[in-house]
Amino acid sequence: MKLALFADIHSNLEALTACLEHAARLGAERHAFLGDLVGYGADPVAVLDLIAEHAARGAFVVLGNHDAAALGRSVTGLNSAALAAIAWTQERLGQRQRAFLAALPLSVRHDDVLFVHASAAAPESWSYITGARQAAQSMRAANAQLIFCGHVHEQRLYYTAGTGYPMPFRPVPGTPIPTARHRQWLAIVGSAGQPRDRNTAACYALADFSRSRITFFRVPYDHGTAAQKIRAAGLPERLARRLERGS
Repeated sequence: MKLALFADIHSNLEALTACLEHAARLGAERHAFLGDLVGYGADPVAVLDLIAEHAARGAFVVLGNHDAAALGRSVTGLNSAALAAIAWTQERLGQRQRAFLAALPLSVRHDDVLFVHASAAAPESWSYITGARQAAQSMRAANAQLIFCGHVHEQRLYYTAGTGYPMPFRPVPGTPIPTARHRQWLAIVGSAGQPRDRNTAACYALADFSRSRITFFRVPYDHGTAAQKIRAAGLPERLARRLERGS
C-alpha cells in the first residue's frame, strides 16, 4: 500500500489540491491527514469537506491544535494572527464541518503505525518535536515501528540507532528512504499549507509499505492565489506574506 501523508494544511486549498494530485500520479492508494486542517488560510470549509470525503473512503485523520481551537477548546500558545484566523474560521464553519472536527481523535493506531499531530508522549499538550530528546519521548510513548506527525512545519526524520537513541536525518525531497523494520522511525511530514523553511513549495510524504520506504516531497502550487484569498478575506497580512515567502 502507498499511503500519502499530509499535515498542517491550514485551510490552504491550493496546496492541498496540488499535493493530492501529485500523490495520485505516484499511485497513492490511501491518505492520512495529520492535524491542523484549518487555521491561517481562507478555505476552511472547502478543505474540511475534501478531507471528509477522503475520510469516508478510509483515510486516517487526527485532530490538531488549530482544529481544537476552531471548536472553541482551550489551546495555549497561539499568536495574535493565529487567533484572528481562528475567530474568522469559527464564523464560517457549518454544522457539518464542526461535527467532523469534533469527532477526530488525537491519535490513530493502525497495525504498527501511529498517526498523531504533535508528540505521542502527550498529544493533548501539542508539544513540538524539535530535537532528538523530544523525538525519543514521542517514540517511547508511541510503541510503534512507524510514527507519522506534523506540527513542526518542516520535514524531519528520526530513527533508532544501535544505542536505541534516535538519530536525526534531514530528508532530501524525492529521494526514497528505506525504513528497515528492525529500527523505529518518526517522520515529521512537513506543512502542506504553510511551509516555513523559505521554500514556498508544499510538503507531504509518501510511505510505500510494500517496499518499506518513505519519500518526502515538495510540490510547487499557486501560493499567489492562496495569499490573495487571505487578503480578500480580511485576514492578517502576515499570513499572506508567509505563503509568498515560505517563512
